Amino acid sequence: MTLEDKTAPYIFDEFFASGKEESISPFLTTDSKSWGRNLSLKASFFSAACLVISFCFHFVSLDISHIFLLLVYAISGTPALIGAIEDIKALDVNIDVLMTLAALLSVLIGSGLEGALLLVLFELSGAMERTVTLKTRSALISLHRLAPSKASIIAEDGHLIDKSIKEITVGTLILIKAGEIVPLDGVVVHGSSFINLSHLTGESTPLAKNIGDDVAAGARNLDGSLTIKVTASAQDSTLSKIILMVTEASESKPQLQQWIDTFGQRYAAIIIALTAFFAISLPLFFTIPYLGIEGSIYRALSFLIAASPCALVIATPTAYLSALSACARRGILLKGGIILDALSKCHHIAFDKTGTLTTGKLRCLELKPLNKEAEKLGEAHALSIAGSMERLVKHPMADAIVSFAKSKDIALVTLDSFESVPGSGISALFEGKTCFIGNEEFVLSKVSEPTFTHSFTGSTQTFFLLGNALFVFYFQDEIRPDAKELIKALHGKLNMTTVMLTGDHKQNALPVAKNVGIAEVFADLKPQDKLDQVARLSKDHGLIMVGDGVNDAPALARATVGISMGQVGSASAIDASDVVFLQDDIASLDWLIEKSHQTMKIVKQNLILALSVICLVTTPALLGFVPLWLAVVLHEGGTVLVGLNSLRLLRRRI
Repeated sequence: MTLEDKTAPYIFDEFFASGKEESISPFLTTDSKSWGRNLSLKASFFSAACLVISFCFHFVSLDISHIFLLLVYAISGTPALIGAIEDIKALDVNIDVLMTLAALLSVLIGSGLEGALLLVLFELSGAMERTVTLKTRSALISLHRLAPSKASIIAEDGHLIDKSIKEITVGTLILIKAGEIVPLDGVVVHGSSFINLSHLTGESTPLAKNIGDDVAAGARNLDGSLTIKVTASAQDSTLSKIILMVTEASESKPQLQQWIDTFGQRYAAIIIALTAFFAISLPLFFTIPYLGIEGSIYRALSFLIAASPCALVIATPTAYLSALSACARRGILLKGGIILDALSKCHHIAFDKTGTLTTGKLRCLELKPLNKEAEKLGEAHALSIAGSMERLVKHPMADAIVSFAKSKDIALVTLDSFESVPGSGISALFEGKTCFIGNEEFVLSKVSEPTFTHSFTGSTQTFFLLGNALFVFYFQDEIRPDAKELIKALHGKLNMTTVMLTGDHKQNALPVAKNVGIAEVFADLKPQDKLDQVARLSKDHGLIMVGDGVNDAPALARATVGISMGQVGSASAIDASDVVFLQDDIASLDWLIEKSHQTMKIVKQNLILALSVICLVTTPALLGFVPLWLAVVLHEGGTVLVGLNSLRLLRRRI
């Protein structure tokens, strides 16, 4: 295979727009890739070695010392100088310009070693910052690697044709072989297989996919082959939406970071002006010369380096990017660092019920006899027949009844006949008796002499009539197993208040709320009622709204922070909310809130560290107490410490 064949799926714009490290470019040879990997970091270490050698020979042979010093300026100084010239042409006086200016002026006043030390440490801190940024963007890069560029479409004659996913339209049939990544969203029309969504959600449990099931782009096909009909174009696929969301989150800047970026440009110009002022004016007020290590120019350079806000500028972006990356690796997508700010300020949390605190699946609570005939017949016999009827249909209540019979080890029977009545229920014939299961109107209309008294409020129910024996099944939403522990953690560890907002009946909502530990419940809410409640709660101390991302879209948008429990494949969940839990893992909510508080804490620590270096070193540098080399070490050391402190947020555990 030629190099052209290997790189056919790629174009330059697509590759470099993906944010991948240049060293993995398909346009480079294997040797070039190994050399290009972490090139700036390697160059800074080589420059540091040359600087050490130059310093050692400074006391033995100045000629040899100068040779190695020139290597330092050539390797570390040239890129800095080119970058500074480009910034100046763009009228952008920033920190890079400050550092390059300080290094060159150091040479002019005879402090070449100090200038070289500045360049080496500045390049080292810059290389580490790029490494930190690349590491924090690992989730985005892995998603780009996950996205196939081509798919195998099935032609009319049955042959396979490889085609760019950008050219594939909705309705096209594509074949997914075992081990391949699903390139586009689709529905299975032929075949069956297990797929794995761990690349997208972190959930490693394989999911069975059969004819009629939806498959999301980015899923890995594990064993069988699948033929799917494309339901969304490349730009509208689930994976593309997730990549776009992560990209926007990485580029979205919180207000503090935006302010620091703007402040940094003005600050750099002010520091350069002050440096020039101090270099010229200090000898006018103090008995010091212009040149020499005690001179005003030397002191002004020390001031320039100490006052440069390198650590201050990277204090916030590295922290936010690290936190966003940690969340993405846990299956939590946020629309920018600004969401972390908002989360840390919220004190109230509102939960929808169905699909949020509950799984959306029904659980059968009991089978209750409603008349004497039913009491005589007994629960076991009735459940055996009801389970036999319900196993023939696909319905949440039917699944719950079959599971209920299985849990009681009740054997099912063979029916004589079966019929489904859409919208009402089902009927069957067993041993000469007609049986009905369905809603109240459908079943009770079959009862000839209703001699029972009952109240059916308080739970979801369905009725079962076997001959003249009448029963009622009671159901309840299956509560998420980790919901109770979550609410307990929110109340205790995080001291937050919780409330349930649901459109379901109050009789259905109260048992769920009581089970998980939520005291305040608003039920029977219409969409506008829910929106009004969210608006009211958002006024005081901020509100986090947790819903399913579809029915709760207005409430999610109105809350301070909207969080959707959207399974992969729910594009509306990604669009509707500020945060998407790809795994539907509600247990991660307290982790996310704690991560937001920890992020704010790290940002404050970074700012204090950066400002401390500036405040504590600048004045002593002007007074001559801090030499140029020490100002360099303190300045660049602070920058490195800020970057390393931000990396602590990459940990998945709090």
